This record gives sequence, structure tokens and C-alpha cells, in this order.
Amino acid sequence: MELLFENQEMPREKLVSQGAQALSDAELLAIFLRVGVTGKSVTELAADMLSHFGGMAGILNADLNTFSAVRGLGLAKYAQLQAASELVKRAINQGFDAQTSFSEPAVVERFLLANFEHSDHERFAGLFLSSKNHLLKFEYLFNGGINSAQVYPRTVAQYCLRYNAAAVIFAHNHPSGDIQPSQSDITLTKQLKKTLALIDVQVLDHFVVGKNQTFSMATNQMI
Repeated sequence: MELLFENQEMPREKLVSQGAQALSDAELLAIFLRVGVTGKSVTELAADMLSHFGGMAGILNADLNTFSAVRGLGLAKYAQLQAASELVKRAINQGFDAQTSFSEPAVVERFLLANFEHSDHERFAGLFLSSKNHLLKFEYLFNGGINSAQVYPRTVAQYCLRYNAAAVIFAHNHPSGDIQPSQSDITLTKQLKKTLALIDVQVLDHFVVGKNQTFSMATNQMI
């Protein structure tokens, strides 16, 4: 038990002396886990978790059953990490208010990286904006494979009218992490732009969301 305690304290001492940014993902995670399991220190457990779930995003997006299936993990650790994740999200979102303009791709990227939920399947969302590009509503619209067969322009138009949007920014994820848009993504965006022009709604951008980065079609002159 004494060795477990020393492994537990080392990341904390490093954080105090060098700052949180100096810690590895495993060391940061170890601080939350607090204790390891029989035959494995807390830092070793953290490293194994990162490997098993494919990184921090995989850990935070695992459901309780999947998380608890790993030896040494359970409801208490799951709750701690989910609470920490939500606190970070809320802190980031305090930087957005009713007057924040979503006309800059960097602002949209920051919002999406904080709010777009990671998933093992594609999800298609819309950021519905006012005439001054203030956010009226962020909403997931479709699930599954994203192409012209699954995303219905008429349904998107109905959402725009529901929120009285003057403009919209689309976003969808690539579970593989590859943020390059497919030809289907580009074709769909052009179809949506053409349809929404009929109701005077401007399509400002379409983002592809990866694990820690995004791709803006407007920035890359694809719209």
C-alpha cells in the first residue's frame, strides 16, 4: 500500500511544482483515479486505460457499462471523470454568450470541440444563427451515415424556420478522426445551400469534426 501511495502522490507533487501542463495524460488521469488496483499502481492503471480506450476522448465518452468492464473501474471513478468533463465544458462555454459572433471559423471550432459529442457513428448538426451571426440554437439533426440519402434538405429547412434562422453552419463528425471532407460531404453541402437559398437562409460553413481538430469547408473554399 505504501508504494501505491507514493505513485499516487507523485503526479500531484509534479503538478504543484511544475504546473498541470507539465503532466502527461496518464499522470493527470492518475490524480483523478487516486488509487490503483492489486499489482498495478495508479499511474500504470491510467496508462492502461488510455491504451484500452484509445485516449482521453475514448475514456470520457465510454458509457458506464463499457467503463466498468475494465478491472478496477466502476461507478465512483466514472462519476468523477464525467463530472470533471462537464466542468471543463461549462467553463469553456462561459466564453460564449448571446452576443458572441459565430462568423469567425476559430470561434466555431472552439465551440464544436467543446460541445460536439464524440460518437462511433456519424452525427449531423446545425448551428442556427441570427442575422448578426449570434447563436440561436445548436442541435443534432441526423444520425448514421451522412450523405444526401440520410440528410433531408426539407427537414433542415424546417429547423431553420422553427428557429427563425438567417444563417446556418453545419457540422458532422468523422469517427475515424480523419477530418478531410468526402465528395459526398461536398455534394450534400451544395445541395443544402441551394435549397436554403429559397427561404433566404445562408449557409456560412460546414465543419468536419475529428477527435481534436476540425476542417472548415468555407476556409478551404469548398462552399
